[in-house]
Amino acid sequence: MGIALAGLLISFLGQLPFGNMNLAATQMGMQESYSKAWQYGVGITIVEMIYLRISLTGMSWIIEHKIIFEIMGWLTVALFLILGIVSVVKAYKQKAGDKEEKGLLLRNNMNRFLLGISMSAINPVQIPFWFIWANIMVQRNVLTAGNNTQYLFFTLGAGLGTLAGLALYIHGGSWLIKKLKAGNKTINYIMGGIFIVTALIQLYKILFDPWTKKTY
Repeated sequence: MGIALAGLLISFLGQLPFGNMNLAATQMGMQESYSKAWQYGVGITIVEMIYLRISLTGMSWIIEHKIIFEIMGWLTVALFLILGIVSVVKAYKQKAGDKEEKGLLLRNNMNRFLLGISMSAINPVQIPFWFIWANIMVQRNVLTAGNNTQYLFFTLGAGLGTLAGLALYIHGGSWLIKKLKAGNKTINYIMGGIFIVTALIQLYKILFDPWTKKTY
């Protein structure tokens, strides 16, 4: 149980900072329904658990095939920059009295569960996050290298932590935005800014902070 709790806490705390995926969950809860927001959240969680499992059991493989994750990183930078710039431009052009429109990320008919899977899958930031924490847990003897039972409980705990963090954004975020009476224009500015900042952080990590060269 202690291992599962460790995974839950790490994942929950990792979800708390503003990010494009958790704020999209807030938007979805407000502009569509909580049901769709939860479908989206479950999609995100499943991919995160898969990435964590890969980080736990395939550390050597990740380093040997880092080119795959570098390519994903560049694609993420390009996609998030485009989404960010378009969101900001749309918000800037929106005038008082204009019809409220959904956020840019939500203007599609994709199943929200699949949208969550897609957004999470193209976001390689999760790999270094769990790669680092997996190493820390093994070095501190919280996890035993190669112990699949411990890996399972840690992964399940992390999945629950991700869902708990997203629940905070889905319900708490929606409540806060309604309380502040923030319109879609403000939300689109925030989302656009976060997409751009996320892209720049990812670009910095690619160019100046290659995580696969670190030792922990």
